[in-house]
Amino acid sequence: FVEAVRSVASGPVYAGTKTAETASSSVVVCDINSSMLQVGQQRAGERGYLRDASGGLALPVDMQFVEGDAQKLPFEDDSFDAYTIAFGLRNVTQIDLALREAHRVLRRGGRFMCLEFSHVTNPVLAQLYDQYSFAVIPTMGELVAGDRDSYQYLVESIRNFPPQDELELMMQEAGFKQTSYENLTFGVVAIHSGFKL
Repeated sequence: FVEAVRSVASGPVYAGTKTAETASSSVVVCDINSSMLQVGQQRAGERGYLRDASGGLALPVDMQFVEGDAQKLPFEDDSFDAYTIAFGLRNVTQIDLALREAHRVLRRGGRFMCLEFSHVTNPVLAQLYDQYSFAVIPTMGELVAGDRDSYQYLVESIRNFPPQDELELMMQEAGFKQTSYENLTFGVVAIHSGFKL
C-alpha cells in the first residue's frame, strides 16, 4: 500500500499518472516552473485525477501540485514512499544535491526512480546517434516548433548528463542502496532505481 507518492519535475503529468492509476494514494507533483504545474494540473483534471465539484475523486487519488526546487525541496524528512523524476534530473544544476534531497524526503524503504535521456552504449550507434542528435533534432525543432534553441539545449544537456554508471555512483553517494539501472533503446534512455534503507 502506497501512502504517498511524489513526482518531481513532471509538471505536465506524464510520469506520475501511471502510479496514480494503480494505487490508492496521495500524489504530490512538484516542479520549479509554475507554468508547467498549471499544464500538469489541467491534464490531471482532463484525465479525471482531480476532485470533482462534489469533492469526490474519479480515482482513489489525492493529487497536489507544489512549486519547488528539486535541490531544496519544500517537504519534511521521511515524507514519501516513492520519488519519481522523468526527464527532469538532467535540467537540475546540482544533480548530487537533488539526489540527496530525494533521499532525505523518502521514508525508510522508499524507492527513487529516474527516467532520463542517457548515453548510447554501443560505440557505432553512439556515433550515429550523436550525428543525428546534433544535426537533425535542432533542425526539426526549428521546423516543427519554431524553436531551434530549446532543441539544441536538449541535445547538449543529454551529452552533458552523467553516464549511467556515474549517475548510479552519485545515487550511492547520496545514500541510496540496491541501486540499478536499465538501458532502453541501447541507452538512449535509462531507468535508474535506488532505495532508502
